[in-house]
Amino acid sequence: MLTSHELMGFMSPPLAADILNFAYESDKPVYKATLAAAAQALRVRPVYLERQPRAQRHVAMIQILSRPALDASAAGLIRGWLVKKQQAMLMDFLNALEIAHKDGVADELPETMADDRLKPAIGTLLAKYPPEAVAVYLNAFNDMSGANWANLRLLLETDHRLQLGQHG
Repeated sequence: MLTSHELMGFMSPPLAADILNFAYESDKPVYKATLAAAAQALRVRPVYLERQPRAQRHVAMIQILSRPALDASAAGLIRGWLVKKQQAMLMDFLNALEIAHKDGVADELPETMADDRLKPAIGTLLAKYPPEAVAVYLNAFNDMSGANWANLRLLLETDHRLQLGQHG
């Protein structure tokens, strides 16, 4: 199971750029907070990054967000992208698992999930969405939601379709 900063480091550059661009265009508070955290880690003022061309700035931000010290910032960025841009995928997964949710966000998760429900739910996602986006979501789900399902962790570690760095 990967943490948020590890997800940023292992995902393809195009997906990482898409996540940052989404925040830039659609989630200004998250983008500003991420920019401020990256600037602080670089020991520069946010305006220094803001003056760089966006593509160049985002490359630098992605590199910084893959550091352990910026795990919380990476988590906020990924969470915002998932909840706001990938809501349909979240809803499809939770519906397939028969977990009550509101717009793809569940208040309570079971302590475990049976393989006979988990594997088909993952199969549904992989058939409908880009494998790399599914891999990011499932890693984030297991890490950020507190689910920590052992069988999901095992699938994330062993199923080649859920490996990051192979989709870009």
